[in-house]
Amino acid sequence: MKEFVEYIVKNLVDNPDKVQINEIGGTQTLIIELKVEKSDIGKIIGKKGKTINAIRTLLMSVASRNGIRVNLEILEEDDENKAVESEESKESEESKESEESED
Repeated sequence: MKEFVEYIVKNLVDNPDKVQINEIGGTQTLIIELKVEKSDIGKIIGKKGKTINAIRTLLMSVASRNGIRVNLEILEEDDENKAVESEESKESEESKESEESED
């Protein structure tokens, strides 16, 4: 599975040497962690998440043939995680405010 994801991802990004893939195996579930260069994250996700969803669909298909479950996660650097978390909290606060104003 790791080699399958590696082949797909390395052919999509501009910096294939920076691709890092880590497999975490469980009894029935396999988690694949993917880390790419900051500038390549958009290429992996694609417009509206279409590229990453296609990769996940292919992975699920291969995994089901082998009788396991697979989860593909894209890891980001700590600075980016803080930015993503702050954006999510900002959006949730805005949605709460809009709900309160509707009441």
